Amino acid sequence: MTNLSENNQRIRSVDLLRGLIMIIMALDHVRDFFHGPALVEDPLNLNTTTPVLFFTRWITHFCAPVFVFLSGTSAYLQSSRKSKKELSLFLIKRGLWLIIAEITFINLIFSFDFFFSAFTLQVIWAIGISMLMLGLLVWLPFEWILITGLLIVMGHNGLDFYERANPDAGNFVYNLLHRFGVHTLWGKHQLFILYPFMPWTGLMLLGYCLGRVLRNGNEAYRKKFLVVAGLSAIALFILLRFINIYGDPLSWSAQKNKFYTFLSFINTNKYPPSLLYMCMTIGPALLLMAWWDNIQNAFTRVISVYGRVPFFYYILHFFTIHFFSAIVFFIRGHSFAEGANNPTLFINFIKAGEGFSLGMVYIIWMAIVIMLYPLCKWYDKYKTSHREKWWLGYL
Repeated sequence: MTNLSENNQRIRSVDLLRGLIMIIMALDHVRDFFHGPALVEDPLNLNTTTPVLFFTRWITHFCAPVFVFLSGTSAYLQSSRKSKKELSLFLIKRGLWLIIAEITFINLIFSFDFFFSAFTLQVIWAIGISMLMLGLLVWLPFEWILITGLLIVMGHNGLDFYERANPDAGNFVYNLLHRFGVHTLWGKHQLFILYPFMPWTGLMLLGYCLGRVLRNGNEAYRKKFLVVAGLSAIALFILLRFINIYGDPLSWSAQKNKFYTFLSFINTNKYPPSLLYMCMTIGPALLLMAWWDNIQNAFTRVISVYGRVPFFYYILHFFTIHFFSAIVFFIRGHSFAEGANNPTLFINFIKAGEGFSLGMVYIIWMAIVIMLYPLCKWYDKYKTSHREKWWLGYL
């Protein structure tokens, strides 16, 4: 989520990849707010979904892990212009800022609930707490950071066996670390832990370590590393998923036909992100980075704009999506009182079961992404021309 120099081929590939996943991310959120069955049916439920709906949701699985992974990469790239102490303090302060942002105005634009009936810990929280942890760990030798990241990513699914044997076990702290949970704070105010942070922190640590590779001046070495690492992650996914014992709490199973069995095979767990989920998404992402290392044209320049202002875009796209969905809510004849007291996941001015076809969702998605481009381009230029403003580094 940190602005990266445009004078470096390696950095351009990072911005390009991040811009692509930011655009894809908007598709999932538009589907949540505009697709008729979005809040009443699971698009990954193989008993009710369609192939198009399944892949509309599945492709967005790449967004959160790549977002978190590249946040770690950006942190390492900053070490070239910051001392260890400066980098540590920056990551800790920015991490705290992102956590505060998540539970305040990001929750507000997500819910349009001024009473904050629910606080939802999502991807910005995961990045914030992981960045805070990274800020503490940057003092360790590089090898220790790498080993810690590998141990978390490769080993955290060992907890699945405990959770399977103790389905009702777990408390607030454990849920923050590794398990989805809902907790009552006071009165009717609730906390939804969608992104337990331990696996995300491990992924950010590995992204941080990738930064050393991207800083290497040998282009052939960078590309070879990215290709080998990407193919290795994909191979590990296929092997462990085929064995069907470790790496994901949800086993795949034979379905009504071979195609749906394939869908079961690639349907991995995001909350929290399993080892197989991370291999399935980060592997192809590394291959894309290798492929894009030297590509620069009009298309990549446009996509990279979104990747250079990710936090700005994240806030803007969520507000825009919810704002227009609220307009549709009123056009359908609903009152303000009805919208402001909505029990649907504590999201106001939206009604479960109402919405548009999936084809219309795609049209709305592209319209919103295009609409936000001029603002993102303006903000990108503003940040580039005002580097002396320290506070821009936190946005």
